[in-house]
Amino acid sequence: MNFTPWNKVQIARSPLRPTGLDYIENLFDDFIELHGDRRFSDDKAIVGGIASFKGIPVTVIAQQKGRNTKDNILRNFSMPHPEGYRKALRLMKQAEKFKRPIICFVDTPGAFCGIGAEERGQGEAIATNLASMMLLKTPILTFVISEGGSGGALALGVADRVYMLRHAIYSILSPEGFASILYKDSSRAEEAANDMKLTAQDLYKFGIIDGIIDESDGGVQTNSLKTMREIDMIIEKDLTSLINEETKDMLDKRYERYRKI
Repeated sequence: MNFTPWNKVQIARSPLRPTGLDYIENLFDDFIELHGDRRFSDDKAIVGGIASFKGIPVTVIAQQKGRNTKDNILRNFSMPHPEGYRKALRLMKQAEKFKRPIICFVDTPGAFCGIGAEERGQGEAIATNLASMMLLKTPILTFVISEGGSGGALALGVADRVYMLRHAIYSILSPEGFASILYKDSSRAEEAANDMKLTAQDLYKFGIIDGIIDESDGGVQTNSLKTMREIDMIIEKDLTSLINEETKDMLDKRYERYRKI
């Protein structure tokens, strides 16, 4: 089937799509969740911890949506506060210390923009993640599994390899927000989605992502074994390559990747 960009926006937002925890459960063994940023609180919009991937110790970090209203309220609709990004960075630095590769799953409409989040330094937390991830001396893989919105997504997106699911989206903001700003009319969101070039196919063509992961035509199965198998193979291939690479070479390539973008 051929889907328009707006169709893909709607698919990416479906509550039936696999969440970050689904990928953690299916791809990793012995996951142990770690909590808190050691500064303010634990943000349930970001789940992170240590796990094993085919015998390799890894750190896994995922933005987590809920499947119903109650779960979404618990997870703040996958819109992290600054403490969520600080928790993620704490786990990343721990991973660097113990030489564990980092695997991130991005699924957020964007960082939370409430007053409390701004008072606690939302912009600073995201910026610190961007700068710090560029210099982490351990491999980083990022998968955009549904929505990748704005800096809220990019704060887990500075990686050696970035992949998107076929029906995922990755953009500077929502089509509704884009339409409100550019067209002064939020009802033109469908038109905005076409103009924003936010699909996996667009971003692969521009060289912003490294590959597109296949999924079912509908894109809303809660547990697509085909998709899980493909991600499993990508992680195994990339970790084998990156773990054996000299750290300086890996960091130079990561830097050049984003300078090019």
